[in-house]
Formats: sequence, C-alpha cells, structure tokens
Amino acid sequence: MKSLFAEFTGTCLLVLVGTGAIVINDEFEGVVTHLGISIAFGGIVTAMIFAFIKVSGAHLNPGVTLGMVLRKQMPFSQFLPYVAAQCSGAIVASAFLALLFPNHPHLGATQISVHWPSGLLVETAMSFLLFLGILWVAFEARPKTWKIALVVGAIVGIEAFFGGPLTGASMNPARSLGPALLSGTWNHFWIYLVGPFAGMTLAAFACPYLRVSSSCCEEGC
Repeated sequence: MKSLFAEFTGTCLLVLVGTGAIVINDEFEGVVTHLGISIAFGGIVTAMIFAFIKVSGAHLNPGVTLGMVLRKQMPFSQFLPYVAAQCSGAIVASAFLALLFPNHPHLGATQISVHWPSGLLVETAMSFLLFLGILWVAFEARPKTWKIALVVGAIVGIEAFFGGPLTGASMNPARSLGPALLSGTWNHFWIYLVGPFAGMTLAAFACPYLRVSSSCCEEGC
C-alpha cells in the first residue's frame, strides 16, 4: 500500500508542478517561459525520485511500470495497481488546477503541432530514450539515488525542451490523461498512449544489446 500511495503522490506532484507551470505561463503572459516549463518538469521528476525511489521505485509513469514488468523487476500483478495509482494522482492534480484556473482551456494537456505520424514518432523516440536512460543508471552495479534522480530528471527536462513545441513531450500516459480528462482535450490522445508504451517496450528489449557493464539488469532478470 505504501508503494501505491507513493506512486499516487509522486505522479500527482509531477502533474501539478509540470502542467501547472504551463497553465501559469499561459495565464501570466509567458512569465515561466518554455525553458522554465522544461526545468519544472525535470526538477519535479528529480525531486520525486529522491523522495520515493526507495518506497515504490518512483516510476510515476505507466510506461515505466510496463518496462519494469518486461525487465522482470516487478510482477505483472502490480502493473494495474501501479497504473491506477499513477492515473489517479494525475487526475487529482488536474482537478486542483481546474479549481484554481477554471477558465483555462486545456490545463496543460499535451497537443501535437505536427502531423500525427511525426508526433507518434517523437513520442516513441523520446520514451525509448527516457527508459533506456533509466535502465542504464538504475541497474548499475551500485546504483546511487542521487545519480538516478539527476540523470532521469535531466533527460525529462531536455526532452521537454526539445519535444514540447512538437507534441508537448508527454512520454507519460498518466501525465496526458489528467489534463485531457478535466479539460476535455482529447485531440490525438491515442498518441500519448501508444508512443510511450511502444517506446519503453522497445527500450526494455533493446537495452541488453546496448548495455554498459551491468546496466539493464543483466543479472537475475
């Protein structure tokens, strides 16, 4: 139960801070800036990993949870409870933002500004790189919490900076679900399901062939 509460809380804060930065930027004439939004996403992911990695693994993302199941780092029986906790946290965060900013049209929902095939490719590729980075640092011989948090947070921030203008840089079905549900913004929502799950599944199977030393959980998987 502690792990599910950690996933709920971590994902809630991720969506609250990340999409909250988008909403505040819209409401207050660009005060946060695109760079600031990217830093907000990367920073909150870093903080949540520090806070919850020893409790739940700090997945904060259904795609990451699926990847961990595929890498045999957790039983499949935990997949749906983790996803339910993550999605619930995202919905609660978006509901809070909807109360604060009732007139905002999309509450930070992810939307593509390119043709959908390009959007799907971007989300898949970014999710692939994100989970590959997670595997490389999380399954070193002696993984360090600070290293995992900083590396994964940096990847999220950089990808948000690069991919934000293209697709909103979701890489996370729960992150996209909360704002979409509360604002009714479902445009190309399927991309934010297929892309992250596909990218992280590919990374889970590709990592052993791209591994460095003991990364990707080469022992005991």
